[in-house]
Amino acid sequence: MERMPKWADIVLVPLVSLILAAILSALVILAIGENPWTALKLMVNGALGSTYAWGYTLYYATNFIFTGLAVSVAFHARMFNIGGEGQAMLGGLGVALVCLYIPWPHWTLALIGSAVGAALFGAAWALIPAYLQAKRGSHIVITTIMFNFIAAALLNFLLIGPIKAEGMMEPATAKFPEATYLPNLSEVLGAVGIPFSHTSPANVAFLVAVAACFAVWALIWKTRLGYAIRAFGKSEPAAKYAGINPTKIIVVSMLISGGLAGMMAVNNVLGEAERLVLNAVEGAGFIGIAVALMGRNHPFGVFLAAILFGFLYQGGAELSLWTSIPREMVIVIQALVILFTGALDDMVRAPIERAFMAFRRGQA
Repeated sequence: MERMPKWADIVLVPLVSLILAAILSALVILAIGENPWTALKLMVNGALGSTYAWGYTLYYATNFIFTGLAVSVAFHARMFNIGGEGQAMLGGLGVALVCLYIPWPHWTLALIGSAVGAALFGAAWALIPAYLQAKRGSHIVITTIMFNFIAAALLNFLLIGPIKAEGMMEPATAKFPEATYLPNLSEVLGAVGIPFSHTSPANVAFLVAVAACFAVWALIWKTRLGYAIRAFGKSEPAAKYAGINPTKIIVVSMLISGGLAGMMAVNNVLGEAERLVLNAVEGAGFIGIAVALMGRNHPFGVFLAAILFGFLYQGGAELSLWTSIPREMVIVIQALVILFTGALDDMVRAPIERAFMAFRRGQA
């Protein structure tokens, strides 16, 4: 018998962790001489108070959905992919090459081509760490971290040299052709009569991210490959006894993980910047780790956690703009969320499990 229902593990435990993190954050804000209630209202209004604010929240959340899904897929195979940052960088390179050198007649075809290019480049950047883990026993955490730095150096070299836009000092590519520009959410929602800000960066990549959540759910829980990934993640010896090839599972899982991380570039490179710039990822690969942890590596949980971190990013920007609370305070809040949903997970989980066990004994 399970100690507590699945919904409690996915929803209740993270919710309690979030409440505890919020209480501690309020105490920190109070300690620096600000009003926590005023700060909360500013954050809520800045992130959710208008369609313009929602647009930025959903834009950030889209990035975090892709990187969170990337971490969760690898984690189901008992691997900790820390390389989402580098894989997203290379995904941006894939988008740039596809958009700059292929004459797309319409944005729908450009979206498909960019998604494929981003996924292929992200997966390719995850392939070598996957091979080293499967064949040489190299730890996936170490190799993926190292590949983040290699990706940053490679992208820096390309953006100040071979693919840099002519006549510009900035390390960036030329603007993509106008035919590749993705519609904003305002255009999509306006078609069904829902008003939405046309100046926010949220675009149709958000819908692609939602579709990716459903695709990952179907892959992990409704396919033989997903069953093999979960079986390997639970017990490698048992999986090998059942005829599951560890090398195949490690490599395939990391290819899928890297591809998902790379697809983040559809949002920030094609959808928002409409060109490839240096530091376009802005740490979203690392935030994806927290998103996956908080979402319990379930696509629905990843979606909700990504919305939360999108709220923190956008609300935090408004908070630092209108108060004396520094932007770093938002990093502290994020750190507290990560602390309670990750490192202190058992501290929250254990009493909730005991409560459910006591309730069941009382019903017996």
